[in-house]
Amino acid sequence: MAITQLPPLSLYIHFPWCVEKCPYCDFNSHTVKTVIPEDLYIDALLNDLDQELPSIWGRQLTSIFIGGGTPSLISSKGIDRLLSGIRARLPFLSDMEVTIEANPGTAEANKFHGFYQAGVNRISIGVQSFRDKYLKTLGRIHSSNEAINAFKFARKAGFTNINLDLMYALPGQTIEQAIEDLSIAIELQPEHLSWYQLTLEPNTPFYNKPPKQIPNDDLRADISERGMQFLQDNNYQQYEVSAYSLNGRSPSLHNCNYWQFGDYLAIGAGAHSKITRADTQQITRTSRLRNPKDYLNKDKNFVSQTRVIKPQEFPIEFMMNAMRLKDGVAKELFFQTTGLLLSQIEDSIKQCEEKGLMVRENNFIKPTTMGFNFLNNILELFNENHFPNLDSSNNIKITEL
Repeated sequence: MAITQLPPLSLYIHFPWCVEKCPYCDFNSHTVKTVIPEDLYIDALLNDLDQELPSIWGRQLTSIFIGGGTPSLISSKGIDRLLSGIRARLPFLSDMEVTIEANPGTAEANKFHGFYQAGVNRISIGVQSFRDKYLKTLGRIHSSNEAINAFKFARKAGFTNINLDLMYALPGQTIEQAIEDLSIAIELQPEHLSWYQLTLEPNTPFYNKPPKQIPNDDLRADISERGMQFLQDNNYQQYEVSAYSLNGRSPSLHNCNYWQFGDYLAIGAGAHSKITRADTQQITRTSRLRNPKDYLNKDKNFVSQTRVIKPQEFPIEFMMNAMRLKDGVAKELFFQTTGLLLSQIEDSIKQCEEKGLMVRENNFIKPTTMGFNFLNNILELFNENHFPNLDSSNNIKITEL
C-alpha cells in the first residue's frame, strides 16, 4: 500500500516568552527579562517557513494557530506582519480559522482589536480559574475581573469564536468551586471551552514541590463527572477529552486536524512538525531548537532533529490522536493518512472490541465510554511491537535521516 492522498495541512507558530513562568507549565516558555526581540523573532519565523516551503509545495493551509508562551505579548503590528508574510508564501482561504492564545491581562486585551484587524478570527483566553485565590496558586498574573473583562474586550473587538481555558482539580478545590468556575464561564457564552485537569508534569516546580491539598483520585473523578454533566446540561457538547463546543457548532478546527492525524508545519523555538510526503512516501516529525537565543542565531539551522516514523508506529500514532475524539473517525481515514489498511491492524481492533474499549459503527471506529476514559488501555494494543511485519507488508519506503 502507499500514501496516495495527503491530509490537510495546518500551521503552528510558537512564541516562547511569558511575563512569568507558571509553576505547572511544561511548555517551552521563557520569562521575559528584557525587551522581547519581536522584529528579529518574526524575521526568524518567516525564514524558518522559507526553509520548509519545499516540503509542502502546492499545499494549502487549512488553519493557523499562534501559541506559546504568551503570543498576545506580540504587538498587533507584529501579528499583522507575520500573517502578511505567511499569505505571501502559502495559499489559504480568506475565512480560514486563525487562532491566537492570549492572557487576560489588560495590556494584552487592549491589543485584541488589532489582532482581529490583522486577520486573527479565533482567540483562546487562558483564564484557568475565576477565583483569585487559585489564580495566585497557579502563578497567573491576572485577576478574575481581568479575565471577565478580557472576554468582553474580545467580543467588542469583533471575535465571534472565543475559547476559554479552565482547569480543575486545583489545590484545595471543591466540586462546588469547580462547578462555579464553569458556571461563570457559561454565563459569558463562549463558543468553546477547554476544561482540563491540573497535572504535575516532570521538570516543573509543581512536580518537584507539589502544592498542598491536591485533590485525590476519587475527588478528581467526581469533579470531572459533575463538570461534564453540567456542561452537557448547558449545551456544551464534549467532542474531545478536554474540549467542549457550544451546541456542537464551533470545534477547534486546528486541533481536530491534529486528532485526525492531519499534517502540521510548526515554526518557532521548540515547535514540533508532522509532515507527510507523497514523493518519498514518508511521514516525518521535526523539532526546532528550543532555546530562543539559539533559534535567533542566524548561523544555526532552525531544526534540531528530524525523524522518519516507521510503519510499525503508524497504528499507535494514529490511534493516540483519533481515539481522543468522542465520536472517533471514519474508517477510511486510517488508509488516507497512513497508507495502511485496517485489515493490517485487525487483530488489535478485535482485541479492543472484546475488551469493550472500541466499536465499529456506521463506518466509524470510535472509543466506547470506557475506552474514551482509559485511552492508554487502547494504545497498549497498538504498540509497534504488535506489528513487526508492517515493513514488508506494504510498499512504503523508509529512509532513516
